[in-house]
Amino acid sequence: MTDSAASAEPLVRRAVLTDEPALGALDRATWSTLHAVQPRPQPPYAPFFDERHTPRDILVAEAVNEAGERVPAGYIRVVSPSALACHTHVRQIQGLAVAHWARGRGVGRALVRAACVAARGEGANRITLRVLGHNAPARALYEAEGFAVEGVLRGEFFLDGRYVDDVMMGRPLAP
Repeated sequence: MTDSAASAEPLVRRAVLTDEPALGALDRATWSTLHAVQPRPQPPYAPFFDERHTPRDILVAEAVNEAGERVPAGYIRVVSPSALACHTHVRQIQGLAVAHWARGRGVGRALVRAACVAARGEGANRITLRVLGHNAPARALYEAEGFAVEGVLRGEFFLDGRYVDDVMMGRPLAP
């Protein structure tokens, strides 16, 4: 693989049903108590897509892997936080994962930026998320992309023998 291929910008696109095996494998490979409050997935694995998490809700970043192939390197899930009519102006990031081999290559940043653009395209003027307090890399990424802490639920989760804060972040989406 050439240096230019390794440093090529990730391509972000809407997910399709045929992404399910790759995204499910990516989700399982990146599972960590750094960001997950659910137990580690065990076989038989639940489907990646379901009635609450459709391909329409997922943006996929493709990048060139070690073998020189362009493959899914990450995803971000962006949804309406509720079915309330008074809440349609908000979108919420409810999942972000980047393959270990693709970290440090701008995949997460490209996904967050694409999520903001997609949310604006759907008429949203605000985007929010929740992140675990001890997830410093994710918090730094979100802050660099204009998100600010809007609230903290202290000790909301008990993970790996310690209490962890649940941090709410948000940002406006410029017209």
